[in-house]
Amino acid sequence: MIEGFYAVIPAGGIGSRLWPLSRADAPKFLHDLTGSGNSLLRDTWDRLEPLAGPDRISVVTGRAHRAAVEAQLPGIPDHNVFLESEPRESAAAIGLAAAILHHRDPDVIIGSFAADHMIRGTQVFQWAVQQAVQVAREGYIVTIGIPPTEPSVGFGYIKRGEELVVEGAPEAALVERFVEKPDLDTARMYVAERNYLWNAGIFIAKASVLLEEMALHQPALHAGLVELAASWDDREARGPAVDRIWPTLPKIAIDYAVAEPAAERGRLAVVPGHFDWDDVGDFASLTKLISQGRKNDLAVLGPNARVLSDAASGILVSQTSRVISLVGVRDIVVVDTPDALLVTTTEHAQRVKSVVESLKLTGRGDVL
Repeated sequence: MIEGFYAVIPAGGIGSRLWPLSRADAPKFLHDLTGSGNSLLRDTWDRLEPLAGPDRISVVTGRAHRAAVEAQLPGIPDHNVFLESEPRESAAAIGLAAAILHHRDPDVIIGSFAADHMIRGTQVFQWAVQQAVQVAREGYIVTIGIPPTEPSVGFGYIKRGEELVVEGAPEAALVERFVEKPDLDTARMYVAERNYLWNAGIFIAKASVLLEEMALHQPALHAGLVELAASWDDREARGPAVDRIWPTLPKIAIDYAVAEPAAERGRLAVVPGHFDWDDVGDFASLTKLISQGRKNDLAVLGPNARVLSDAASGILVSQTSRVISLVGVRDIVVVDTPDALLVTTTEHAQRVKSVVESLKLTGRGDVL
């Protein structure tokens, strides 16, 4: 275990590009999407336990998901489950954990690891986290970037800058800038230049440093979170404080609220993570994960799936007992649930989010 280190797992969002598999009441982090036999959340916990220990991992999740989270993580202490009354984006979720943990221990170093990402390569993952913690001890906010294996347009990028000299972190460097999801030609240029990394959304820092940056760039958010943290461990005061303060907090991602401004101030560092990583953001990436590169195969999810396939490739997810026949279709995506059916292709997987938006606008929230 790493001394003074506390892992934080933000477990929120519905994963709208994975609808209708991922829903508001059963978001993607509660599903087994990799065939490991565990949910993505449980896999995340198992990766972090050797680094932090079972008593130093917290989960930030919605009130509606508390029972499911605790069922999948039966060892988590009650005081390490931080409940949001409603989603307020990642800066509020991670900032809440930082403020509470800092209130309990002013010297704590925290690491934020999304509940719904896939990571393979335990030892290299641990090595990257250990390096990041060493850099965080020097007062930096540290992110772990993934060396790109292809010119992906589905991920944001981090441009690596000047190397840092930190004992125990030979690969650390300053972050020059963050880059939004690029077009294909730009992504190809990034891969060729070799100094751009995929943004994996992992942040490691002293809680005090994270809160200092938040106070500078998002003072209203910082003030609300500090007030919440002061009353969090008082059971009688917590509920009224959350109901009063939480809905007023700004909705903003941690990248915009803290990471990008910290990079401009020379306070953001990056360590490369040489492990397999994917944010499982849509059915195209899920297909790739399950088929493990076999382009002409049909990947199937669902313990009772009844599938007949003839010259078909892509992915089929079944939550019903229906027999589904796929004949002569390539790169197909079929998701069959009791109350909703999705049919598209891996090429158009990113557009599934627009279906969710349309359902909201037309008042069909019963299937979300």
